[in-house]
Amino acid sequence: MRVSRRNALVAAGALGLSAPILRPRAAVAVDDEPTQGRSLAFDEPFRTIDPALWNAGPKATTFEPGYYGRSAFAPIDGEAGFNPYAIVDDPQAEDGKALQISAAYVGRPMNVHGYYGNADPEYQWVSGNLQTARRDGTIMRGWRQGYFEARMHMPRHPLTWPAFWLMNGRSILFPQTSIELDIVEHKGFEPRLYGAYLHEWGQPGEHHEGIGVPTRVDVTRGYHRYGMVVERDRCALYFNRRLVRDPADGQPVIWRIGRAGELDQHNDVFWPLVTLALRNDVPFPSPLLPEHRLAHLRVDYVRVYV
Repeated sequence: MRVSRRNALVAAGALGLSAPILRPRAAVAVDDEPTQGRSLAFDEPFRTIDPALWNAGPKATTFEPGYYGRSAFAPIDGEAGFNPYAIVDDPQAEDGKALQISAAYVGRPMNVHGYYGNADPEYQWVSGNLQTARRDGTIMRGWRQGYFEARMHMPRHPLTWPAFWLMNGRSILFPQTSIELDIVEHKGFEPRLYGAYLHEWGQPGEHHEGIGVPTRVDVTRGYHRYGMVVERDRCALYFNRRLVRDPADGQPVIWRIGRAGELDQHNDVFWPLVTLALRNDVPFPSPLLPEHRLAHLRVDYVRVYV
């Protein structure tokens, strides 16, 4: 994670990027049913937000304050008079309930500790980030490998930047070991496309991969499943439990994790984050319409199969 979590790839047109793809290897079982042969190890249906599982607020890191984009990530009881976290009734969710993370325009000076945008009107937003880790290095839930999946309903908005992503545990206290797996990043103004990335930040061995994933459906009009298989030194992407293939050549998108050996050496694990951020690499809407002062991401569940 750097000052802006994705600056390196954003500068290259990240969502449209088609990075080099590694062909299938035995380390990843290429299958259109990624749960096959795996057992459900974690099932979060979001009937409540359990503080024993989920830490709300800035990303768990000691490298920087933990904010990125145009919004401040609120703690569980809110920030600047707005609480972005709620459990809501939703008939499209599997059990009729969903997590809702909102982004609201405060539009006045804020006093959020460590946030760089308090005095800038374009950055006076509050939104949310939930993660199964804490800044002191505590990992409430994490897994070395498996199939990670979230069922999400993306917002449509000129700035929204929701994500379901993974970080390795040692990245909190030892940022130079960071491995970031972005299962989905979505731009609210691109309803039929999302981005997926692998970032190994810092030297030695800095390494980045990325691809824009066409969906053929409008992901802002309903729920879809975003997933990734992580096995040893490889990871593979899934959309609605179908293996993601490179639009350029039809080959499976499978990336190599260069620091896999470090993960194993230190018994490291990946912990999940669910985030609603706002992009700062696009012009601020002028004017900011009333309907764009509030946006909502909904998450039906987060599941891990191992």
